[in-house]
Amino acid sequence: MSDTATDTLKEKDRSGEVVSGGHLVAKALKNEGVDTIFTLCGGHIIDIYDGCVDEGIRIVDFRHEQVAAHAADGYARQTGKLGCLVTTAGPGCTNAMTGVATAFRSESPMLHIGGQGALTQHKMGSLQDLPHVDIMAPITKFSAGVRSTERAGDMVSMAARECFAGAYGPSYLEIPRDVLDREVPLSSAVIPEPGKYRASVKSIGDPADIERLADLIVKAERPAILVGSQVWMSRGHQAAIDLVKDLNIACYMNGGARGMLPQTDSHYYNRTRRLAFQKADLLLIVGTPFDFRMGYGKRIREDLTLVQIDQSYSTVGKNRDVDLGIAGDPGAILSAVHAAIKGRVDNGSKGRDGWLKELRAAEEAATEKLMPLFLSDQSPIHPYRVAWELNEFLTEKTVYIGDGGDVVTISAQAVAPKGPGNWMDPGALGSLGVGTGFAIAAGLANPEKEILCYYGDGSFGMTAFDMETANRFGVPYIAVIGNNSSMNQIRYGQIAKYGDQRGNVGNKLGDVPFSKFAEMLGGHGEEVHEANQIQPALLRAREAVKTSGKSAVVNIWVDPNEYAPGTKNQTMYK
Repeated sequence: MSDTATDTLKEKDRSGEVVSGGHLVAKALKNEGVDTIFTLCGGHIIDIYDGCVDEGIRIVDFRHEQVAAHAADGYARQTGKLGCLVTTAGPGCTNAMTGVATAFRSESPMLHIGGQGALTQHKMGSLQDLPHVDIMAPITKFSAGVRSTERAGDMVSMAARECFAGAYGPSYLEIPRDVLDREVPLSSAVIPEPGKYRASVKSIGDPADIERLADLIVKAERPAILVGSQVWMSRGHQAAIDLVKDLNIACYMNGGARGMLPQTDSHYYNRTRRLAFQKADLLLIVGTPFDFRMGYGKRIREDLTLVQIDQSYSTVGKNRDVDLGIAGDPGAILSAVHAAIKGRVDNGSKGRDGWLKELRAAEEAATEKLMPLFLSDQSPIHPYRVAWELNEFLTEKTVYIGDGGDVVTISAQAVAPKGPGNWMDPGALGSLGVGTGFAIAAGLANPEKEILCYYGDGSFGMTAFDMETANRFGVPYIAVIGNNSSMNQIRYGQIAKYGDQRGNVGNKLGDVPFSKFAEMLGGHGEEVHEANQIQPALLRAREAVKTSGKSAVVNIWVDPNEYAPGTKNQTMYK
């Protein structure tokens, strides 16, 4: 064991003849394309910081590990590359677990590196010692400990590779303090060479299935496609766009795929999914599972032809039967199918105009039905009016983030992001508190874009203090709060089941003027009580963020007795 591993204050060797574990980790991260780590400092992990400084990797430090974890997840979603979280041992790891679990359910490629007490103190009761590898195993694709300095870089490469195996997701590596601090000859370290230890993930499955799917699409009279987050995460959205436009297919988007097509595109649909599920003769489900958001597949008519494409072999056909399943890269598969169709005399597209017109008419009727709510002047403000005003406010360069329960569900009714990657939400885990980390990540990944996060007041209270982190790192954003002083998505179900007296137990919050929070951090804040003041307040917030370089808060007081339709139907539990 080198002196640096046992004497924690011994000055680091800068001769270049040896390399420490932390520096090997940083070199491996650099080889993986990591340009930023998201972290909260801790004594176990400081040598990684020193290595990142040498490798030119940006270090973004937070006030809470949960926010750092959401930021690492968000950075992966926004860049399409590996996100990286670095936390210390014990509470550093447990605080980050919600963020890691969110990435797990959202299939986001993220490497979490965590500290641990020294190997020489194993099972002795060292500071912050916990069985991290066991704790993290159920919420990651790969969880392991690094037991030698020489292999620190190799293990980083191994964990990163697992993040992209099949459906994407997080990996966890525990590295003891003495493994990170120990200095070894560079010649003894295992450092995989970039470009020589990865296979392509662009698999298309069985070529015969590609031809079979091409046949199904060409012959279909009423085809529809639902594309999910995998399509955006794997950057297969252009292949999907080309397919639906060329073949005249009705396209629905959920999760991170929202914004793939603009609302003005003739193949964009979002209010008639249930109708399409019932009347289509061919339905393609691409990159989204049959989970609770899809009614476990049971809302889809039994006798239509159902095709599922997914990165994960284990997801295809899960919860309901499919007629054709293909496991592989969504974009590569859609491109291959498109190419297989291009050589055919009749691709079937011209015969689908009537089907698209039928869906369009239903879309317009559904929108017309919602317009009184979207334009409501009621006081307290109707939450649908907020969603409408937000959509009016967004530009092609605005990343929209939803953080909450009903605020996400309701805003999905009105907000149509105006470009790929311009929508972020908590995903299948339903985590509250994702917004601040996502906003910081989106700002760092897209310095040319405006970032707007719409919070519920419950979710804002969970992680808002890292708004200071956003200001400190020069990525201010607009925070809009739909404030009903309640955890309303839960409150509705309680009231319905137990009545007013018992239904308001454990879900009511205080009335907080959150505009003061922005002002405390040097930014702009406003309280909004009338519907006609929403848009002017948003515009003032936009200007304030530009001129002050500080985040702004628009605190909108909404009616606590209005709920999302899904909340009223309790669809999340069915």
